[in-house]
Amino acid sequence: MSCAVAVALRVSPLFYKLSVSPPVTLNLHASPSSPSTPSHSSPTSPLSPLTLRLNNQPEDGPVSSSSFSSSSSSSSSSSTTTTPRLTTATSGPALMKRKRPAMIEIPSAALSFAATEGPAEVGPMDEVEVEGEGYYVFCKRGKRRAMEDRYSAVVNIKGDSKQAFFGVFDGHGGAKAAEFAANNIGRNIMKEVTGRREEEIEEAVRDGYLTTDAEFLKEGASGGACCVTALIREGDLVVSNAGDCRAVLSRGGVAEALTVDHRPCREDERDRIENTGGYVNCCRGVWRIQGSLAVSRGLGDQHLKNWVVAEPETKVVRIRPECEFLILASDGLWDKVSNQEAVDVVRHSCVGIDNLEAFSACKKLVDLSVTRGSIDDISVMVIQLDHFIP
Repeated sequence: MSCAVAVALRVSPLFYKLSVSPPVTLNLHASPSSPSTPSHSSPTSPLSPLTLRLNNQPEDGPVSSSSFSSSSSSSSSSSTTTTPRLTTATSGPALMKRKRPAMIEIPSAALSFAATEGPAEVGPMDEVEVEGEGYYVFCKRGKRRAMEDRYSAVVNIKGDSKQAFFGVFDGHGGAKAAEFAANNIGRNIMKEVTGRREEEIEEAVRDGYLTTDAEFLKEGASGGACCVTALIREGDLVVSNAGDCRAVLSRGGVAEALTVDHRPCREDERDRIENTGGYVNCCRGVWRIQGSLAVSRGLGDQHLKNWVVAEPETKVVRIRPECEFLILASDGLWDKVSNQEAVDVVRHSCVGIDNLEAFSACKKLVDLSVTRGSIDDISVMVIQLDHFIP
């Protein structure tokens, strides 16, 4: 997708990495090594000194993906026009006691982004708003110094409007792992899926997760990320997770969790950790691995890699007419809002009405979590499944 720039301003990349090619157009299908500038569009709001507006103008040929990260992925994938808008502001049961090794602390990692030429820079992003074809995203920074959540969305895979890939990634110990996952996991999964039989889809997704994890560990970066992804192909919804990001399906208005959070308090997770020499304990009401991390699966976390595995759990669902929409969200939402509450809020805004308000529903969910006391980063993606029914 090409976008004409409405203002002559270069800014440093924070969430979108876009390649610039003459005559002054922005291409959202950039490689990880491409020079970058952020792409933010707000067609309905006035242009302010802190907002960069892009006028979307489709050109011939496939249009590429949108990713809330420093670069887009999947050279074989393409997407339809999206309208991103970014806003900045100044502003269990008890365990038997036994001898345990010393507590391991998660190292803190400062965010680092590649520098670009230009006289001006945009400050930390507080909110991200995206309206795409068949999906909507709203992300809000919590009390952290910088946003650690990321998302990715790729539609029109191989020119097929009924195939798509979506993901929400919640970083901890910095945003590097979440950003790496947003840039790479979709491409790695599609590589594994290509040429596999239908009955091998779960294994293909698993290999895509593990490949992404291995690639990130080679980077030598600290931190980790929880992931939830949804691959839509040939009328099937393939949902996977590693960590506590969650996918919830609305089936005729009834919430159906398609993933189960990976936390150390889960009996099977605790057994796996202890059987490999680790331990789980409760620190101020939160169950943690080695007294440190409160999730038991995810990408990265090299210092805990013996116990924090990247292997996802996957569920395949056939998309039927009663499958209305899918919610992908980070734990910043699910810690404060139940599955059914989330479905009720979204359904009220986008089912059985003439003018869909799914994007507004994303914001309502985030606001509901904040009013209930969430201080975490919150990312919510709503996917209209009827858009992808063959």
